[in-house]
Amino acid sequence: VQSLLAGQKYPLMQEISKALKSVSSSLLQRFIDSAYNFSKLPVLNEIFDATEVFVTNQFDKKELATLLQGNFGPVNEIGVAVLLKQLVGEVPEDFPEGVYIRNGPNPLNPTQTSANSILGSTSYTHYEGQGMLHATYFNKSSGGEWTISYLNKYVHSDTFELERQKSKGNFIPAAYGKPYAILAAFVLNMVSTIQNLTLLYIVEGPYNINGAWNQPFTSHPKKLLHKVDLKFEESRFIHDIGVTTRYNIVMDNPLRFGISRILLQKQIFDHDMNGKARIGIMPRFGNADSVRWFDVENHCSYHLINCFEDGNEVVIRGCRTLGSVIPGAPHNADKSEWYRRVFLAPDKNSEDFDPSLDGILFSRPYEWRLNLESGTTKEGYLTSEEVAMDFPVINENFIGVRNKYGYTQVVDSVATSKTGLFKYKMIAKMNFDVRDKENKSLISVEYHALQENQFCSGVQFVAKKNGNDEDDGWIITYVHDEGTNISQVYIIDAKRFSEEPTAKITLPQRVPYGFHGNFFYK
Repeated sequence: VQSLLAGQKYPLMQEISKALKSVSSSLLQRFIDSAYNFSKLPVLNEIFDATEVFVTNQFDKKELATLLQGNFGPVNEIGVAVLLKQLVGEVPEDFPEGVYIRNGPNPLNPTQTSANSILGSTSYTHYEGQGMLHATYFNKSSGGEWTISYLNKYVHSDTFELERQKSKGNFIPAAYGKPYAILAAFVLNMVSTIQNLTLLYIVEGPYNINGAWNQPFTSHPKKLLHKVDLKFEESRFIHDIGVTTRYNIVMDNPLRFGISRILLQKQIFDHDMNGKARIGIMPRFGNADSVRWFDVENHCSYHLINCFEDGNEVVIRGCRTLGSVIPGAPHNADKSEWYRRVFLAPDKNSEDFDPSLDGILFSRPYEWRLNLESGTTKEGYLTSEEVAMDFPVINENFIGVRNKYGYTQVVDSVATSKTGLFKYKMIAKMNFDVRDKENKSLISVEYHALQENQFCSGVQFVAKKNGNDEDDGWIITYVHDEGTNISQVYIIDAKRFSEEPTAKITLPQRVPYGFHGNFFYK
């Protein structure tokens, strides 16, 4: 997206954009209707075994069925906030008032998920299309009584409004498929949105920081104080950025992104397993020339835990993967085999071990130490090679400074390897200051296990007001039980982490598995 919209660097795209604005929406719709065949999912009379493969036009119908059924499937907006009265345990008296929100995918037209044309096929992925927010509100009366309510809402972007008005799919899946088909989908989608294109949405609508920003963001932006062109020769796909007291941290992995790649018969997203990764340390108000780059072992990590300064070193902690989950398996790959190998822990002693494939999406907490005085780097894993973790959070009062605790979602690697979609069966609490009892090279980890067939998403730390310790507070998360098809909000005391949740709050409908959560204090 950045390569398409950065006008000064891409004047050709500016001219194309001007021309596209003149195309009428009705003419566009007629063209899409005549040139594309949007396939519907097969009617499922039973839940197929996840290892079976059904392939049509290079795409796996079983994968799409899995993606859009069960708790990966979309839900409807409920319209008005619903009071929540079914609760096991109780919300702590000193729990803060506020709202817990989690985002996630929620396709508006789930039966139009594969598009076929003379250029080939494209298919929906879990990371594109319309999104939904799920919100649980915590309000307390003057008498100390809690009122808890739930509301969900689509993100009302320009594309959502256009698609809802037409009551059918108007946008073509564009992240996965045949290269030229992706190119055509991107161009047609640009035509559909070019007159009202916005880049970042808050709940109320498009947001551009009071006009100070008109470019795409990372998925985890920090406060905007200073704008710099880093003068990259090629667009990067950078998901997260770190900050310390004095520095900005830029994670430059060989994950490239751009329309021009398709002309070379490459995927629009492409991670080079043989490429070079580096980390940039930029003074808070520096420029491209002031960035100090450190070469590190190649990786494709998406999420940082925290960054801080330690003497002459800048320390970066994150959940490290060797490959990219986006866009997924190569479009001509045996997906069931690809999933099995990339998501399970790698067996380096296996005769057919392939370092470019086995375990490349098995994510583990990792630490980089960059010495600003000597220019050297030290790096390594922090936790067991048997447990995959991601979606890290900390007490946000410690962002940018040394912290003791971090929390992650623990991957059910076996379940994930069967579908290609992440499921998280536990929550982990990491203590960076205490060594593991059995392996002193690793840190201590405590687990909060969920029951069988229960999975969590949107884990967030909620700090206790006036707390004395870093872990004075609670972990809050959405949990879905696949056996009962019931979703709940769990509140877990961070100091009694492995014990039963303090509260389990039942929701009026299921909350599909999604991505990141946040708690907004009243």
